[in-house]
Amino acid sequence: MRTPVLYLGSYFVSVLGNSIAAIALPLIVLQATGSAMSAGWVAAATAVPAVLAGLFMGVVIDRINRVTSSVVTDLVSAASVAALPIVDGLVGLEVGWFVLFGIIGSLGDVPGMTAREALLPGIARGSRLSLERLIGLRESLGSISLLIGPAVAGLLMTLFEGSTVLWITAGTSLLAALLTLGIPRGVGRIEAVPATAPLGAWAEFVEGWRLLTRTRLIAMVTGLMLFSVMVLSAFQALILPVHFTLIDRPGLLGFVLTSIAAGLLVGSAIYVVLARRFARRTWLVTGLLLSSLGFVVIGLLPATWLLFAAGFVLGLGSGLCGALLGLLTVSGVPETALGRVMGTQNALVTAAAPAAILLAAVVIEHVSLTAAALGFVALWVLTSVAAVAGPALRDLEPIEPETIDA
Repeated sequence: MRTPVLYLGSYFVSVLGNSIAAIALPLIVLQATGSAMSAGWVAAATAVPAVLAGLFMGVVIDRINRVTSSVVTDLVSAASVAALPIVDGLVGLEVGWFVLFGIIGSLGDVPGMTAREALLPGIARGSRLSLERLIGLRESLGSISLLIGPAVAGLLMTLFEGSTVLWITAGTSLLAALLTLGIPRGVGRIEAVPATAPLGAWAEFVEGWRLLTRTRLIAMVTGLMLFSVMVLSAFQALILPVHFTLIDRPGLLGFVLTSIAAGLLVGSAIYVVLARRFARRTWLVTGLLLSSLGFVVIGLLPATWLLFAAGFVLGLGSGLCGALLGLLTVSGVPETALGRVMGTQNALVTAAAPAAILLAAVVIEHVSLTAAALGFVALWVLTSVAAVAGPALRDLEPIEPETIDA
């Protein structure tokens, strides 16, 4: 069981570091530059290379040992963050430094996430854990990271100077790399597939894109991931903050986000324990039903206590089916193409969040807050209905057992 423990530990500290950085870094940019616009420029400048890296680095991940690619990408992330306090001590931080090292870090962030996800089949083969349980455990640890990350970030920003906090976030990436380095290299080895002629890098990228878009199952799973991120990002980043600002209670936003994270933790934990007790279709329908109910109540912007309850229900539903969506991708794509397909998925998800926030801002500005909230709720409900009613996700059971004993 040493290999899955190292893998899950690496995933946990990586997500924890990202959740801390997501809160701390914008505050540090504001402290260093005194400009909210600068924080916006940093976010925008790093988003584009992150998406491009996610799209095209999948080909590289499918060509080299996945343990190696995971370690290298974590080291790139650690170095890009650690460079900021060094520059701060030498010449002081300006917005250009944040943009430069943000772009360098983006070459490690999304590809690192992809490399770690592409390791899943190898980790499952080398342990007594099924893919269901392994992915469920991973989702549970991710939920814990998201639950405690903002609180840790707030504590660190209170105890230390901003640039000092960056050493800690860099340390989480370094620790993730060291843990992954302990995984046997054989786990990350990619078995060669006989072919009439080797494909070039561009042909491999196109092949991965076709697998994602032309395989009905993978296309629908990707669509669910995309729209889930879009709707959740719009509510977390704009709709709920505007709502709580209008009622003059901005401090309550954190409690709603915490209730969502708590629901995610409970839902993913239930899936870990009971994954094999019920059909995959049952988990999917239940999860989509609960998440839709949560979104509908939140979209009505009701009394605060109802928002807390709806946030938990939303997280619960997402936790119940979130691990399943990851499992369907891993088991539905040839292992030799996982880097390309998951890299494209992660790139699209990375682009979806800012696009949704921008759309929500336009609707709020030119129509109303209520229209934005109900519009995104309708988007998710229609997506869920299409997923449940369509043929792509009707038969989800594996043809062969997925558990392989060591």
